[in-house]
Amino acid sequence: MPSPAPPTELLPWERAVVLLSCVLSALGSGLLVATHALWPDLRSRARRLLLFLSLADLLSAASYFYGVLQDFAGPSWDCVLQGALSTFANTSSFFWTVAIALYLYLSIVRAARGPSTEHLLWAFHLVSWGVPLAITVAAVSLKKIGYDASDVSVGWCWINLEAEDRVMWMLLTGKLWEMLAYVLLPLLYLLVRKHINRAHQALSEYRPICEVRPLQQGSSASMADKKLILIPLIFICLRVWSTVRFVLTLCGSPAVQAPVLVVLHGIGNTFQGGANCIMFVLCTRAVRTRLLSLLCCPCCPRPSTQNPPGAPTPPKMRESWESRRVPEVPST
Repeated sequence: MPSPAPPTELLPWERAVVLLSCVLSALGSGLLVATHALWPDLRSRARRLLLFLSLADLLSAASYFYGVLQDFAGPSWDCVLQGALSTFANTSSFFWTVAIALYLYLSIVRAARGPSTEHLLWAFHLVSWGVPLAITVAAVSLKKIGYDASDVSVGWCWINLEAEDRVMWMLLTGKLWEMLAYVLLPLLYLLVRKHINRAHQALSEYRPICEVRPLQQGSSASMADKKLILIPLIFICLRVWSTVRFVLTLCGSPAVQAPVLVVLHGIGNTFQGGANCIMFVLCTRAVRTRLLSLLCCPCCPRPSTQNPPGAPTPPKMRESWESRRVPEVPST
């Protein structure tokens, strides 16, 4: 790897944009956590995974905010602390993002149910928290986290560019998992999308011609279909700028300091929580309707979802063949 280039100067407007991105991401992650706490009936397994992703993104946004606000000019104790927190949170976010995609694949395509999914959730916790923690502790113990001259960051601290094995540690503390996510996310969501489309095509052969409901079902399926495309696409669009600057840093290119790349890198690394909020709160009708109702009329009594004591329980509607064969894509 060529010798490090001069430090990348972070201009005031660049810092302001990235700080705003951090704030919006923190607010978005906080909103996701709040919706999980407010409405227990929405706590599906997929949204539980989304909760843990939001916690990782919240910690990531907070640590990045401190780093960008400080705009470290050299090594210091708080530089190492901020670098360790952001390394752990960012790497954990990668693992939880892939875990959600893997869960959807296993539950929809492989039809995993019952105790096996609970064991899967425990495995996700072990990997998504344990591996980033082990990597971060090792990096801090070996003094690999430190000042990086903003060449592979935007004001915050990450891997010390003076370390001889800095490339290996950059890969272990983020870039390796980031590039694996570029491959795994589109692959898993493509398989889920193909399975759902195949099931809808098979179902269409058995629907009566005069049936009215397929129009509404088709609308829901269309929204789910769009999300299965947008989720990996948004992830790649946000994260690719970090990868581009990483490659440029390895090549010793002065283009790594281009203001446009710096800002895109800053937004991409810090706005994941905001993007998840847009996808899974603002673009999710069940959550959006309740949130708007809460904001527009916070003092109005909301009808209870439970029956009053002594009231007869309404008969359970017959589940359709489609709901049993093609589970609704969580958070659509």
